[in-house]
Amino acid sequence: MNVTIIGTGNMARGIGSRLLAGGHDVTVLGKNTDDAEAVASDLGGSAKPGRSGDAIADDVVVLAVYYPDAKAAVEQYGDALSGKVLIDITNPVNETFDGLVTPPDGSAAQELAASAPGASVVKAFNTTFAGTLREGEVSGQPLDVFLAGDDEEAKAAVSKLVEDGGLRPIDAGPLKRARELEAAGLLHMGIQERLGTGFGSALKILA
Repeated sequence: MNVTIIGTGNMARGIGSRLLAGGHDVTVLGKNTDDAEAVASDLGGSAKPGRSGDAIADDVVVLAVYYPDAKAAVEQYGDALSGKVLIDITNPVNETFDGLVTPPDGSAAQELAASAPGASVVKAFNTTFAGTLREGEVSGQPLDVFLAGDDEEAKAAVSKLVEDGGLRPIDAGPLKRARELEAAGLLHMGIQERLGTGFGSALKILA
């Protein structure tokens, strides 16, 4: 598949590395072209740089930015996102990183979906950290990537991207489950100092 990643931070690098490892083509868009070029160069392979606002030809788009920037990107592209699979990786945390800024009965993913009604939004990668994505595993175990979405075909496409990158997709249900996934992401971030793992841990389902 051809995938566009909006964002030039560590998560763009982490997710981009998994996509390329799975044999998919990646375009990285950034507010600053130099930043996008740096990420593409770091990723290597078929990764290409671009600028935020460039037309997106790819069918899958990853919002690898903080929640406010994800909202801005969706507003910027508007109807151009119609028909695309939109992967939301955000955790809508407050400034002190001890709570979520979304309503108690909502989620960032649901709000983004409301702003992009023609796109198929899938929540994914919000419980994984950038460094572990680059490695693809923690303690010899492949990362679990929890997915939530209302479009089964869109979730299947994201699941394939996850599997091709050597990770394990776990279907958490409809998009309304994104609220719980975002809370899990907040929890995972919040325990890092106590664990002393330096964002090198993973949430894993074992059975």
